[in-house]
Amino acid sequence: MTHRSTALITGASAGFGLALARSLIDRGWRVIGTARRADRLARVGAEIGEAFLAVPGDITDPAHRAELAEVAGEFGHLDLLVNNASALGPSPMPRLAKYPLDQLELVYRTNVIAPLAVVQFALPLLDPDGVAVNISSDAAVEPYPDWGGYGSAKAALDQLTAILAAEHPELSIYAFDPGDMRTEMHQAAFPGDDISDRPEPETVVPALLRLIEQRPKSGRYTAADFAAGVGR
Repeated sequence: MTHRSTALITGASAGFGLALARSLIDRGWRVIGTARRADRLARVGAEIGEAFLAVPGDITDPAHRAELAEVAGEFGHLDLLVNNASALGPSPMPRLAKYPLDQLELVYRTNVIAPLAVVQFALPLLDPDGVAVNISSDAAVEPYPDWGGYGSAKAALDQLTAILAAEHPELSIYAFDPGDMRTEMHQAAFPGDDISDRPEPETVVPALLRLIEQRPKSGRYTAADFAAGVGR
């Protein structure tokens, strides 16, 4: 029986997650996609076809994660996990001195706790040459004013990723910073600004695919590290 590569992508209904799902399916993969907006996810499934298995729900909800684990377990394996779902926090983004702590907790639940929870159920399903990717941001390493909530959560995700990699040297585990993109979340970070100069998510996907194909040592990488013509 021919092995069909299977990916689990969170935040798969729009932006980078959707662009990645389309690209993988074009390459013959099967994609389990999840996102909070059931209507959007259903449209994606109708557009892409049966290779896209839509499992709508909130990734911060333990019951939804249990459902995802059950669906992934039915296939018996995962070749790729991409924790792409993220929460920006309030828009406009507040400075830390006035950051609503209930909103900060939600940002951390979405950007740190939920990705770890997904990794925990996915690890036994990842093939020996499997790949896990946590989508990061330059805000994780640069102290931009007003980005304290989102940036600190992504910094925590980076460290979590590094420790997971040290604990599981048999797997390829990456933090991947795609850079600025023309997405709804990026627009929410700059309300009222024209972000049409940012690249479309589809143009960034090839860099992540090159990372997955080349399998460098586990670590943190940016899209620029795997731009066209750049070898590692």
